[in-house]
Amino acid sequence: MTFSIAARCPETGTMGIAISSSSPAVAARCAHARAKVGVVASQNITDPSLGSRGLDLLEQGLDADAALAALLKDYPTADWRQVVILDRTGKAAFHSGRETLGVHATAAGQDCVAAGNLLANTGVPAAMVAGFEAARGDLGDRLIAAMEAGSKAGGEAGPVHSAGLYMVRDVSWPIADLRVDWIEEDPIQALGNLWRLYKPQLEDYVTRALDPTAAPSYGVPGDE
Repeated sequence: MTFSIAARCPETGTMGIAISSSSPAVAARCAHARAKVGVVASQNITDPSLGSRGLDLLEQGLDADAALAALLKDYPTADWRQVVILDRTGKAAFHSGRETLGVHATAAGQDCVAAGNLLANTGVPAAMVAGFEAARGDLGDRLIAAMEAGSKAGGEAGPVHSAGLYMVRDVSWPIADLRVDWIEEDPIQALGNLWRLYKPQLEDYVTRALDPTAAPSYGVPGDE
């Protein structure tokens, strides 16, 4: 019920994930990333604990392949899970268990990896990777472009209702955690609009957290 793309920017060190689903609040359960560590997508019949556990393994120094193997070793319900891991070097690993729902596929590219289940067709992840690789701008722009490409290629077999964008960089909190938790029409477009609203303010929020003496005005009534 989900398609996603995890990616990194080697120039800035930013890593992140964009995701969409027919289910509500998909990003709250499925999207996981940690600064200077990596990205994990836990989807299909989701076990959110796989996200934090996978990131812990990456933080211990395992690469994507080793982290995935350790994560699923002796894990009794692996057949029901679709898991994607992107490590801080850009290496990707993925798993789609035998009970993964409907049409499902994965595709890896330069510094990115996409996966989905209950897809309209098996070409959706490859279209997302191509969209990401062709896009310009910062990581958020490219992740949104990848989601739009996936949607244009067919996306999920049925209508999607939620979407999210989660990015980490050089601070201990996410620099972007944007969610459309339920909407009847095109949550990917709504997420793109939300990102374009937030993008010009992102660095201001980082500055406010690190050094409030240098913080720019909010530009709202009462902020004088």
